[in-house]
Amino acid sequence: MNKEVPSGVARRSGDPIIVARDLRKRYDGIQAVDGVSFEVYPGEVFGMLGPNGAGKTTTVEMLEGMRYPDSGTALINSIDVTREPMRVKRIIGVQLQANAFFDRLTLSELLKLFGTLYGHRVVAADLLERVGLGDRGKSQFIRLSGGQKQRFSIAAALVNEPVAMFLDEPSTGLDPQARLNMWDLIKGLQADGTTVVLTTHYMEEAEELCDRVAIVDSGRIVALDTPPALVAGLLETGFRNERPTREATLEDVFINITGRALRDE
Repeated sequence: MNKEVPSGVARRSGDPIIVARDLRKRYDGIQAVDGVSFEVYPGEVFGMLGPNGAGKTTTVEMLEGMRYPDSGTALINSIDVTREPMRVKRIIGVQLQANAFFDRLTLSELLKLFGTLYGHRVVAADLLERVGLGDRGKSQFIRLSGGQKQRFSIAAALVNEPVAMFLDEPSTGLDPQARLNMWDLIKGLQADGTTVVLTTHYMEEAEELCDRVAIVDSGRIVALDTPPALVAGLLETGFRNERPTREATLEDVFINITGRALRDE
């Protein structure tokens, strides 16, 4: 399927792939999103951080066309999400923390089914290989481990060759090896030129993957910059970490002993 606007055009011009302008959303008297604005550029990994109930998920859902904003503008590749939600959904990929697939279909059958829905011919083997599931084409979804299900959900989100991917806490519940593999997968998406927006509660994950992060609290963006710049800004206030710094962590011990290789069943 041809993208609505070739991603190479956006890369050469430097135009943002994703634009949020003064987005607002209210539920039952509670202002869930209160004037959120930001831009995400081609090939960027952009993180949305915040405590539960901060408004980050609602913001992302408005960008995906899953919720309508009360006011403000959301654009994906210059397409107005509110006015043309179906057109936007054809050019984005969405990987959710919880997914429901037809358990008894094989992974290859599922990908081909999704391709049919998009009117797109899918080479299932290539997509599965891209997410480290090249040998699982004949496996049923119900038989996959947690990490494999997460990776397959990304393969499913890549069926339509999206210009932007939305990942919702992609490494939640994964063991250390699977988490590192997920990070490598996301870095691979970026290397291929895909723009990625991810939500996470793991600060280490945000530092490892994100070019920039927006910290959301009480429905507003309270900070937005690169992770190093945000850390430097905190240090400039006189902040000093009272916790002892360590050259290695327990996770480093675990990975060193058990290795980085996935233990998929």
